Amino acid sequence: MTATPATPDPTMEAIGAAVAEGQSGEAQAARRRLLDLWSAIGPAGDPLHRCTLAHHLADLHQDPAQALAWDVRALDAADAVTEQRLQEHHAGLRIAAFYPSLHLNLADDYRRLGSFEAAAEHIEAARGHTPGLPQGPYGDSLRTAVEQVAEAITRRDTARRSSAPDPTA
Repeated sequence: MTATPATPDPTMEAIGAAVAEGQSGEAQAARRRLLDLWSAIGPAGDPLHRCTLAHHLADLHQDPAQALAWDVRALDAADAVTEQRLQEHHAGLRIAAFYPSLHLNLADDYRRLGSFEAAAEHIEAARGHTPGLPQGPYGDSLRTAVEQVAEAITRRDTARRSSAPDPTA
């Protein structure tokens, strides 16, 4: 959920640096940095910052209950992000594009916890938002993941998806 900013945003840059650290194999250090940023932002801070941070922090947890807590925060914050605020960050982004991924993550968390009814609700919400996804690798990967999670829900499978973000990488 990070992109080239329209105007410099030190908090988004710090989130991006922590995410890169996690993707380079330093998940524990990345979690610490993101948690420190979360404390600085606060529960009433900029919704774009909260959404982006929580979305990425969820990916750094192997435990689906911990991931769920952060994914819920990300969705709650997304509901408070205005299009104007998003345009200040990056002119090409629309908040509607966040929802397929946010609902997919919640569906996957609930599925892994064995809460299949809640998982099914969120996978349907993710499906409802996929028509707005862009064509190309990002949109294709999300559409594929939505179908993978939907199939796993149908099978009542609680195993971690091999295509899910790896919090230990």
